[in-house]
Amino acid sequence: MPIRRMGRPGLIGMAARTAVVAGTATAVSGRVARRQQNRYADQQAEQDAAAQQQWEAEQYQAQQAAAQQAAMQQAAPPPPPAAPAAGGVDVVAELQKLATLKEQGILSDAEFAAAKAKLLG
Repeated sequence: MPIRRMGRPGLIGMAARTAVVAGTATAVSGRVARRQQNRYADQQAEQDAAAQQQWEAEQYQAQQAAAQQAAMQQAAPPPPPAAPAAGGVDVVAELQKLATLKEQGILSDAEFAAAKAKLLG
C-alpha cells in the first residue's frame, strides 16, 4: 500500500485546485457576459420596436393630414369668375371655356376658330 501524506497538498493537488478555481471563474464570467449581452440585445430590440412604431404613427398622421387637406381643397368652392368690364363679355374667360370644349372634343378646330373670331372681332 502506498503511503499517504497528510497536511498540505502536493504539486499535483495544487495544480488541480487551481484548475478548478480557474474553470469555475471562467464559467461564471462567461455566463455573466452572456446575460449582459442578452439584456442589451433585448433593450435594443425594444428601442428599435418603439422607434418603428413612432415612425409608423408619424407616417399615418402625415397621410391623414394630406388626405384631409386634399378633401378640403376638393370641397372648397371654385373662385368666383372675374367680373366683366362695364357690361362687356369677359373675353379671356370665354376663350378658356372654348379651349376646354375643344380639348374635350366637343368643338372641332373649325368651330373653335369661328367662335374665337366672333369673340375677338
